[in-house]
Amino acid sequence: MSETNKVEKKQKEAKQPKANNNNTASKSKTELLGAGVKKEEDFSEWYTNVITRSEMIDYYDISGCYILRPWAFSIWEKIQSFFDSEIKKLGVQNAYFPLLVSEKALNTEKDHISGFSPEVAWVTRSGDSNLAEPVAIRPTSETVMYPSYAKWIRSHRDLPLKLNQWVNVVRWEFKRPVPFLRTREFLWQEGHTAFSSKEEADVEVYQILELYKRVYEELLAVPMVKGMKTENEKFAGGLYTTTIEGFIPTNGRGIQAATSHCLGQNFSKMFNIEYENAEGGKSLAWQNSWGLTTRTIGVMVMVHGDDKGLVLPPKIAPIQVVIIPLTFKDVDSTPVREAAQKIAKQLKEQGIAVHVDDRDNYNPGFKFNHWELKGVPIRMEIGPKDLAKDAVVICRRDNGEKKFDIPISTITTTVTQTLDDIQAALLQKAVNERNNKIKTIKEWAEFVPTLNTNSLVLAPWCNVPACEDAIKKTSGEESKNVAEEEKGFCLTGAAKSLCIPFVDQEHIKIPQITEETKCFKCGAHAQKYTLFGRSY
Repeated sequence: MSETNKVEKKQKEAKQPKANNNNTASKSKTELLGAGVKKEEDFSEWYTNVITRSEMIDYYDISGCYILRPWAFSIWEKIQSFFDSEIKKLGVQNAYFPLLVSEKALNTEKDHISGFSPEVAWVTRSGDSNLAEPVAIRPTSETVMYPSYAKWIRSHRDLPLKLNQWVNVVRWEFKRPVPFLRTREFLWQEGHTAFSSKEEADVEVYQILELYKRVYEELLAVPMVKGMKTENEKFAGGLYTTTIEGFIPTNGRGIQAATSHCLGQNFSKMFNIEYENAEGGKSLAWQNSWGLTTRTIGVMVMVHGDDKGLVLPPKIAPIQVVIIPLTFKDVDSTPVREAAQKIAKQLKEQGIAVHVDDRDNYNPGFKFNHWELKGVPIRMEIGPKDLAKDAVVICRRDNGEKKFDIPISTITTTVTQTLDDIQAALLQKAVNERNNKIKTIKEWAEFVPTLNTNSLVLAPWCNVPACEDAIKKTSGEESKNVAEEEKGFCLTGAAKSLCIPFVDQEHIKIPQITEETKCFKCGAHAQKYTLFGRSY
């Protein structure tokens, strides 16, 4: 059995806690409830337990492929709905291109596809017969879409062409798979656009990047650093790549959250996307591509989750409020149940996603733990005594603050305000945790020791690819005894550039480069302050 399959077999053993289990009497309460392990003690097992016990994913019999259960897929639908609406305001239209790509098309742009080559999955047989020409399953769609662009774009009147598709792609990862973060099949959107000028293409690159930032910060309450990828880290075959970078506080890792690329005219040359310009001459199109994946969900889980399970920001929570009627033996529960349904109806009319858990076969304690594990932002309780006071009791999931009573007469206003407060509090907490772990240094001697504090490093750098290679190599060598591999995630101790941050960052101040500023690694004159870190 391969190492990957051994890990996945262990991961599959993570089970949803049962309400009644006679074999669990000897187990500690911690093992039965919530994540079953503390986030700070075993991050890998914590993550696996949370996403399985909360019913976000289930395992499949093909390694690296996972089932997105409704609790996770509904979050993806909310992300889709927001982003799809915003790109349509920019004139982008949705389309669909085939899953399969010919070998000839895939090899048209060799520099681009070389980065994907080890991960390309090939279809070589049909039934009992070998295919005359193998076909690949798309790892990305430039080579699928651009032959059609070459047919469709004949005149400057055909531009701009702005298409997006919501699809799956397959990249046959050989690294240890991690649900949401690194999987062999994943869902994403990929936008592919063409313009008559670089200026138009540049504008869109940054418009899309800002939308990606909004997805993370406005919906998922996860702060991002906007920046430019270095020459070493940019999209293969592209002109330049912009990125948003996240941070996982528990292990100090950076994570690429989404990218928006200007492809320049490289692909239009390869695929002959040429058109007649306004002057009657021939010109090549300027192109962009940009993508956002279901990695978004994994990043959110890692940033906000706690020892009890998920903590969901209200804007993407499938259920924002769960109402639990408290019923008792020998007491007529009808008034309490009716009041719960009436409140639910009132909240739904205000656009709040609410669920009444009136199951008789589970006690209130089990229900509390169940919905805490699933991360529902607000739990509302109503019993006979509460009903007598015309009030309910609510509890916030994000901070676990003491329960408090609210009058039924103000319930809509209070719940709406509380949901807004939770959304804002989650973002602010994540911003504070991130900012406390971005350290500015100026000397190489500070680099690895700073990384070892689970931090990212902001340092002056010369912007030379060879120097970046040396940073990665040397930091890896110096880190061998520190972070050679983190259990379950197959991460090394080497650090790389995450991005060259834009100067106009929210929440972060980027230092100025002066004539005296030296590269922290090689000592040459520094060009940019650059964000480095160990990463996923």
